[in-house]
Amino acid sequence: QVQLVESGGGLVQAGGSLRLSCAASGSIFSINAMGWYRQAPGKQRELVAAITSGGSTNYTDSVKGRFTVSRDNAKNTVYLQMNSLKPEDTAVYYCNAYLAEVATMLMTDYWGQGTQVTVSS
Repeated sequence: QVQLVESGGGLVQAGGSLRLSCAASGSIFSINAMGWYRQAPGKQRELVAAITSGGSTNYTDSVKGRFTVSRDNAKNTVYLQMNSLKPEDTAVYYCNAYLAEVATMLMTDYWGQGTQVTVSS
């Protein structure tokens, strides 16, 4: 059974920083892309940042220059460094991994449980 476990959310003042971590564990054959999505109250879940196994990154426009996604392939872990946080960044942040389990060898999306990020003005 594959699990994605997130950590690092919390409450921070505008202009502050937070670092999210997400570790994938279980019988994993391979991981392609890993990334972060967020969902604010009353809004759809949106992609924040993603990174491929080769290190290529993609960001939504509103976080470019403020957030940095990175990963440690040896640890099956993805990080999101969030700087210059704004109140509009407040949301539940979800870790995502596109990976194959050993048992099925099929690439599938997996999700973490979500971690709350609240930015006060």
